[in-house]
Amino acid sequence: MTNSLRPHGYQRTPLPQEAAPTPPTPRAEEPGQQPSTPPAPSAPSAPAGQKPKQRDAFFDNAKYLAIVLVAMAHSWEPLTDSSRTAEALYMVVYTFHMPAFILISGYFSRSFDMRPDRLKRLVTGVAVPYVLFEVAYTLFKRWADDDPTYDFSLLDPWYLTWFLIALFVWRLTTLLWKLVRWPIPLSLAIATLAAVSPDIGDDLDMQRVLQFLPFFVLGLCMRPEHFQMIRRRSVRIASVPIFACALVFAYWAAPRMNSAWFYHRDSVQELGAPPWTGPVMTLALFGCSVVLVSCFFAWVPRRHMWFTVLGAGTLYGYLLHGFLAKGSRFWGWFDNHEWLHKPLGEIAVTVIAASVVTVLCTPPVQRVFRFAMEPKMAWAFRKDPAEQARSRTTTAA
Repeated sequence: MTNSLRPHGYQRTPLPQEAAPTPPTPRAEEPGQQPSTPPAPSAPSAPAGQKPKQRDAFFDNAKYLAIVLVAMAHSWEPLTDSSRTAEALYMVVYTFHMPAFILISGYFSRSFDMRPDRLKRLVTGVAVPYVLFEVAYTLFKRWADDDPTYDFSLLDPWYLTWFLIALFVWRLTTLLWKLVRWPIPLSLAIATLAAVSPDIGDDLDMQRVLQFLPFFVLGLCMRPEHFQMIRRRSVRIASVPIFACALVFAYWAAPRMNSAWFYHRDSVQELGAPPWTGPVMTLALFGCSVVLVSCFFAWVPRRHMWFTVLGAGTLYGYLLHGFLAKGSRFWGWFDNHEWLHKPLGEIAVTVIAASVVTVLCTPPVQRVFRFAMEPKMAWAFRKDPAEQARSRTTTAA
């Protein structure tokens, strides 16, 4: 049923996928690295007895639930050719799970500027993991897919790493979006132009960077009161029939619509569609995504739950589960086990995917892989003048 021009998750030449408290100084807002509010290096430490800023359970809950949906959708992708229901669920989830992550990333990028400590964090929390996992995925494909000649390329993100390079680019443009008068319409215009521009090419997956850009800009423009509006009881009630209608429409559209539209990685020409569909689909998908993201946020718990702590590790779950998701295709698990395509098999696959990504978000896994996800790399950077002055003062005292 899935009418995708390229196998989902592969590089474009044989190519998601596949995301907080008050406005802080974000650590990294990938599909899910923990946004935190560490004191700036030049700021004095908090007085003794003063409580540190608390994380907002709502955003941690949202990121955990979204990463579970990411993993579940990846497990459904091999089932979509034989199950119309799986295809419908797949399309609905793809409409909002990455937009939700990107919106949260934009929201916690509002305080980003070119201050040295924040640029360092951008490098260590986004650029370095991108390089490490791009290399790791390439080595994994060479081994697991028996393709020893597969080339390394930092310019052509493979599978899940596209989000990291996209976040790097988006965050560097934050000051520009704060400067312009109509940031959301401008970002939509850029996304529309990208959708009808096949010559953009594959470098840094710029099609996805530009087509997903409006969600990042929307997050930059949001304020705490907007999330309060979304979480009202009336919105929560209205979200039930809205999701039901979305599922019914997706079930109808499954055999008729190319699911590659939801990946935002191709121009309309590459999708075999006429140019006029670019503006129409860009605006239509943006509108549908915003509505479903709002419905999703409306049902995210506000209080601390058993899984709230896992929201700080969703980048780990996002990047690490990709090895299992790809390995299942390389090793033919879905082709060799027909029972997986039966209803009970589909349920089992869904539960396994949710369980695996949950484990990968846990603190023990974070401690093991922190060297790759959140390297400190103090050796790579000069100390800024304020930090050097503080060190001299401390030594003199």
